[in-house]
Amino acid sequence: MDTRTKIVSSDEAAKAAAACRARGGKVLAATGYFDVLEADHVRELCAAHSAAGADLVIVLPAHPPRPVLPLRARAEMAAALAVVDYVVVTENGPALEALLAALEPHTVVRLESADELRMRRLIDHVHRRHTSA
Repeated sequence: MDTRTKIVSSDEAAKAAAACRARGGKVLAATGYFDVLEADHVRELCAAHSAAGADLVIVLPAHPPRPVLPLRARAEMAAALAVVDYVVVTENGPALEALLAALEPHTVVRLESADELRMRRLIDHVHRRHTSA
């Protein structure tokens, strides 16, 4: 399966979320930078999925202050995760909040703060390796 097909428009995601809710299912929406994708992302999404009893997981990659990877690459990596059903690319701020409101998720998981910490750890690790070489 080409997991890039999981990257959908906001309208498609809203329709899928509405259909899920209509069946009595629970929707989980997760925001985060996913830049660079780490095993912690998978663990956190799987834990949130399980804790929420989610039937549908939609990821909304946000725009970090200084991205390492382009948005499309981050969306494709998130879409490749088995726990993720759909990925929607949107802008930060009001557009992201409007999309979250339209999805009407049962649970929202925000990973931006954790992603910032992950990026600082990665940069520190690279600097230590570079200076010890």
